[in-house]
Amino acid sequence: MKVRQRLRQAIDSLYAGGQATAEAYTPLVLECVRVNDVGQAKRLQSHMDLHYFIPNDTFLHNRLLHMYARLGKISDARNLFDRMPQRDIISWNTILSVYAKSGSVENLRALFYKMPFRDSVSYNTLIAGLAGSGFSSQALEVFLRMNREGFEPTEYTHVSLLNACSRLLDLRKGKQIHGRICVGFLGRNVFVWNALTDMYAKCGEIDKARWLFDRTDNKNVVSWNSLISGYLKNGQPKKCIDLFQEMQLGGFKPDDVTVSNVLGAYFQSGLVDEAIEVFNLIKNKDKVSWTTMIVGYVQNGKEEDALNLFAKMLAEGVKPDSFTISSVISSCAKLAYLCNGQVVHGKAILLGVDNDLLVSSALVDMYCKCGITKDAWIVFDMMPSRNVVSWNAMIRGYAQNGQDLEALALYEKLLQQKLKPDSITFVAVLSSCNHAGLIEEGRIYFDSISKRHALVPTLDHYACMINLLGRSGCMTEAIDLVNNMPHEPNSLIWSTLLSVCAIKGDTENGEMAAKRLFELEPLNAGPYIMLSNMYATCGRWEDVASVRSLMKSKNVKKFAAYSWIEIDNEVHKFVAEDATHPQTEIIYEELGRLIKKLQEAGFMPDTKLVLHNVEEEEKFASICYHSEKLALAYGLIKKPHATAPIRIMKNIRVCGDCHMFMKLVSKVIGRPIILRDSNRFHHFVGGSCSCKDYW
Repeated sequence: MKVRQRLRQAIDSLYAGGQATAEAYTPLVLECVRVNDVGQAKRLQSHMDLHYFIPNDTFLHNRLLHMYARLGKISDARNLFDRMPQRDIISWNTILSVYAKSGSVENLRALFYKMPFRDSVSYNTLIAGLAGSGFSSQALEVFLRMNREGFEPTEYTHVSLLNACSRLLDLRKGKQIHGRICVGFLGRNVFVWNALTDMYAKCGEIDKARWLFDRTDNKNVVSWNSLISGYLKNGQPKKCIDLFQEMQLGGFKPDDVTVSNVLGAYFQSGLVDEAIEVFNLIKNKDKVSWTTMIVGYVQNGKEEDALNLFAKMLAEGVKPDSFTISSVISSCAKLAYLCNGQVVHGKAILLGVDNDLLVSSALVDMYCKCGITKDAWIVFDMMPSRNVVSWNAMIRGYAQNGQDLEALALYEKLLQQKLKPDSITFVAVLSSCNHAGLIEEGRIYFDSISKRHALVPTLDHYACMINLLGRSGCMTEAIDLVNNMPHEPNSLIWSTLLSVCAIKGDTENGEMAAKRLFELEPLNAGPYIMLSNMYATCGRWEDVASVRSLMKSKNVKKFAAYSWIEIDNEVHKFVAEDATHPQTEIIYEELGRLIKKLQEAGFMPDTKLVLHNVEEEEKFASICYHSEKLALAYGLIKKPHATAPIRIMKNIRVCGDCHMFMKLVSKVIGRPIILRDSNRFHHFVGGSCSCKDYW
C-alpha cells in the first residue's frame, strides 16, 4: 500500500507542476506497470493529453498498452491505441493479443487486416485467437497464408494448429503439422508433445498417443490429462483408471480435468461406488465435478441419486450450467417426476438457460414423458432455434402419447424446414403408423428411409415394421421381413415378433421366436413369461409347467412389476397385492369401493387374464389388486376433490383388465387418468383411452 501511496503522491506532484518531460514520465510509467496500478496509469495518460505531450517514440505508450492488455482492460487498451500519435509493430501486436485473449474474433480479424505491417508474432496471435475461439478451419487457412508470406511459425503456433486439428478431428492435417515439427526440430517442447498426444487421442489413434506420451520429457499434469481423456473418449475406461493410478504413483497432483475424466471412466465401467469415493475426496468441488457425477448417475440408471445430488449442488452454492440442467431434466423425464421437472424448469429460467438448445430439447422430452404434450409444444414452439434432436423429442412425444396424426404432421413440417431426419425420427414416425394402424403409410415411410433420405434402416426400424405388419394381420409378410432382412435378427426383432404372436394367438411362430430369445438372452425372464402366458391362454398347462421348470433349471429370475405415483413431491411405489404401505388398509377400502361401484355399472374383472391354474376366487383377488390399481386408489384418497389428471407410472405393460378398469374409472369419477407403462402413455378420459385399445 505504501508503494501505491508514494506513486499517487508523485503523480499528484506532477499535476501540481504543470508540463513534464519524457524523463519525468518514464519512471512513473514504469512504476505503474510494475505495481499494476491502472488508476494511476490513466491519470498519467490524462496528464500527457492535457499538456499535449507527444513522446519521441512509442516506448511509454507501449508500456501502458501492454499493462492494459495483460490485465484484460480491453476498452482502456483500445482507447490508448486509437489516440497514440505513432504506432509500431509492438503496438499493433499488443492490441491484437487483447482481442485474441478475450475471444473477440471479429475485432481480432478486422484489426489484423488493417495492420500496415505484420510479423510472425501477428500471425501467431491471430492463429492462436482463432483456434482458441473454435474457428479451427480459419486458423489453418491463416497458417497457409503465413507460409506463403514467408513468416516462420513458432512452437506455440504449432500448438494452436494441433489444437485446431483436434477440434476438427482432422488426422490428416494433424499428421502434416507433426511432420513439420519433426523437420523443424521443434518437438522437445512439452506443450508441443502434449498437443500432439491430444490430437492423436482425439482423432482415434490412441496407441500413437500413448507412444508419444511415453516419450515426453518433463511431463506435466496436462500431459497426463491428454492421455487420460483420450482413453475415456476412445471407450477404454479401464486404461483411463490405470493411468490415473500411475499418475498418482508418479507424484503428480490431479486437477479438476483429471478428476472429471476419471469420474467419467468409473461411471463408464459401472463402478458407481468408486466414483463416489473419488468425488468425496475432492475438497473444492467445482461445477464440472458436480455435473460429471450427476451425468454419471443418469447414465447408470440412478436418476433419483442424480436429483438428490443436484439439490446438494445448489445447497453448496455451485451454479449449474445448461449441461447440468439438461441432465437433471432428463432424470425427471425418466422417472416421470413432473413436479421436480417443473421446479428445474423454473431454475433454468432464473439462470437464463431455458432457451439453450440442450435444455429446451430436454424440457420437451420431459413434458412429453410426463404426458403433458401441450406444455411440451409450448416449449418447442418458443425455441429460438431447433435441431433434429428437438424435432425428434416432440415427434416421439406425440407418438408415445397417442397423438399419432400430430406426430406425422410434425414430421412433414420437419421436411418442409429442409432438415434431414435421422434414424430416431423414423422410429417415432413408424411407431405412429403402428399405433394408428396406417399400414400403407408405414410401408411408404419405411421405404423412404433408404430411397429418399439415403439412410440405412436399422433393427429398430425393422422391429417397427414387423410390429405394424403383424398387428395388421400380415403375419406372413412380417415373418418374411424377419427372414430376409440384411441384418442378423437380434433380441429386439425376436421379442417384437413374440409380442405380436402373443396378441394374435400365433403359438407356432411364438414358439420359434421364444426359442431364439432363449439362445440370445438365456437369463431374460420376459420371453419365458410371454411364452408361458401364451400356453396358459390356450389352456396348455403342461407346457406352462415345462416353461417354468426350464426357468428354474436356468435360474432365471422374474423382475418385479411395480407402479408408482407422485403426490406432493413424494413418490409412492406399489407392487401387486402390496401390504407394505403405511395406509394399506385405507387403500384397499378405497379400491374395494371403486370395484363395487364399477360392478354395479356392469364391470367384472377379467379373470381369464390370470394365467395360473388356480381357483376362480384366487384369480379374482389376484387381478383386483394389481399395482396400478393400488396407486390409483391412493391418488384418489390423497386428492379426492382435485380436477387435475391422476398420473401413474408402471415399469411393465399394463394388462388388459387394468386397462379396462382405468377407462371405466375415468368415466365414473369424471377425472382424467394418465398411465405411463413400459410401452407408451395411456390417457384415459371419459371412458376412452388415447391408445385406442392398443397396448
